[in-house]
Order: sequence, then structure tokens, then C-alpha cells
Amino acid sequence: MVKATVIGAAGGIGQPLSLLLKQSTIITDLALYDVVNAPGVAVDISHIDTPSVVQGYLPDNDGLANSLKGTDIVVIPAGVPRKPGMTRDDLFNINAGIVRDTAIAIATHAPKAFVLVISNPVNSTVPVVAEVFKKKGIYDPKRLFGVTTLDVVRASTFVSEANGEPTKSLDYSVPIVGGHSGETIVPLLSASQPAIKFDASKQAEIVKRIQFGGDEVVKAKAGGGSATLSMAYAGARFAISVLEAAFGGKSSTEYSYIDVKAIGAGEWSGVVGSLDFFSVPVKLGKSGVESVGSAPKPTAEEEKLLKVAQDQLSGNISKGVQFVSIDDVSSACRVNVHCLHELIACTSAGR
Repeated sequence: MVKATVIGAAGGIGQPLSLLLKQSTIITDLALYDVVNAPGVAVDISHIDTPSVVQGYLPDNDGLANSLKGTDIVVIPAGVPRKPGMTRDDLFNINAGIVRDTAIAIATHAPKAFVLVISNPVNSTVPVVAEVFKKKGIYDPKRLFGVTTLDVVRASTFVSEANGEPTKSLDYSVPIVGGHSGETIVPLLSASQPAIKFDASKQAEIVKRIQFGGDEVVKAKAGGGSATLSMAYAGARFAISVLEAAFGGKSSTEYSYIDVKAIGAGEWSGVVGSLDFFSVPVKLGKSGVESVGSAPKPTAEEEKLLKVAQDQLSGNISKGVQFVSIDDVSSACRVNVHCLHELIACTSAGR
């Protein structure tokens, strides 16, 4: 029996993510939680003829607690996209509050679950979860993941297109390290498999496209949304990899934003430096992260990209750590989700 819980299941990422998880035959119990509409989403996808039993939960009647009890994996796309008039600090404070309160609930009701954070800004929200778990005394860094798979997916797609083989994107593998926003995303094109040969100008163009791929979606949707569907695909892909490694005996290596200080950065130590969190290749196993993969030697240009990412990540991580105080964790949740209905609408922020 394998239970998966999606927090923010009725939103732009949450709905397609839940649909994709329903298609997995490894999941037997799928719990969908949101502040609105989760029961409707659950009934809709429960008609799909795959093994998992689906249940939707709302805040009433201890819905969050019930959605988490007995779960093996929690995927968190809950949050809000940036809206007109909102500053980045506004966005961070809202999403970090939602993630913090979710982490408190996980620590209470599912302390052994694998936790996959999609909520933006991942560079800061993953440290928020880590700090809550530390203060609750249940922190296992091998079970906490920031989902950066969308960057990997985009890289495979964009590089194969640039190489004149758009239908062969699954054949391309590009190491993507660092963080999960803008210039903190570092594609190591020199280590791509199969090897690619682009001039400096073309490489710079591809790097920028990978780093700011979300802007393409926002522009194409003309104000109608952001990258929700591709993020759902990436989130489901990573979640299923974690579950297959833990319960299906099928280990794999994926890139993820993890606590490299606690786990050990391995060959990436020189790149990571003093940073606590960094996206690196991780071998997944029964307990989550089994080991950190090998590190290719970056080019001089990639070294420059890594330095920019390191500088930005330092501030991002500190912001997340400082957001969590002892009072935040020991007192009642301070983000009243009922008061956020107008702001959240359907939770799940996009890319």
C-alpha cells in the first residue's frame, strides 16, 4: 500500500499533477487537499481505471490532518502566483507562510513521509520546510526535495531542438545544477549527453532560454497563466521516481534541490562551497537520497554562471531560514487559509 498526498490539488499545477499521479500503478491511495474544490477534483479523477483510491479533503473536519495521516509522500504545489501589484516580498511571505503551515502539519501527522516542494520560490521554501522539521525534531534531509525537474525537462527539449532533433528530446540529458529560478539555474551544456557542439553565442542563447523558460509560457498565454502543465508533468515524474525507488526497487538518478550540507555534497563540494542547499544529481533509494552523483568539470563560462548562482542562492536560503522562528512553529498557524480564498483562488502557483 502506497499513499500519496497532494497539497494544493485543485490549482493550476495541482489538478494535472493529481491526474498524472492517478495514472501511476504504484500508488494505491491518492489524497487531494486544497482550500477549495478538492473533493470535486477527486471525484473527477476517481473515474479513471487505475488502482488508486482517491479522496478529496477541505480544511473543514481536520481535512489537512486526514489527508496526511499514513501518507508515504507529500507533493506541495500549493501557493499563489505573483499578481498585479504584488511585490516579490509579498509573494514570498504568502507562499512561505503556506509552506510553513503545511510543514507543521506534516511534522505532526506524517513525519516519515518523503516531502517534495514545488511551491515557489523553491530556493527559499525548501529551507523553510527544513527549519520547521528541525524545530519539530523530525528532520531527515534525505527525505526532503526541492523539485527542479522542470529545468531538466526544458533543457532536454531546448537542446534537442537546437541540435535539429526535436523529436529526440528524451535521448538528451543535460546536467542542471544550482537552484530553481532565473540565474540560479545553471545548465552544464559541456557535459550534455550526447555531446553537443554550439558556438559561444548559441550556447548563451540556450542557457538563457533554460533559465527563463517560464517567461515564454507567460508571454504565450498572454496574461492567462504560467507554466502549470509542464510543471505538473515534471513534478509527477520526480514523485514517481521517488516512489519507484522507495517501494518498487527501481533506483534512478534525478536532479533535486537538497540539503547538501547535511547529506554531503561529494564531488560537488567545490561548486557548492558554503551553501546549505543546492540542486545536484541524487541517486534515489528506499530511504530517499542514497548518494550524490558525480560532478563534471565545468568550463570557464560555466564557472561564471555558477558564481552568479552561488551569490543569489546565499540570499535565497537565508531568507527562508530567517522566515521560520520558534514562535512560528510552536504557535497556531498564522496563515488563515479561509481568509486567503480570494487571493489563492485555486492554489498551485505556476512557473
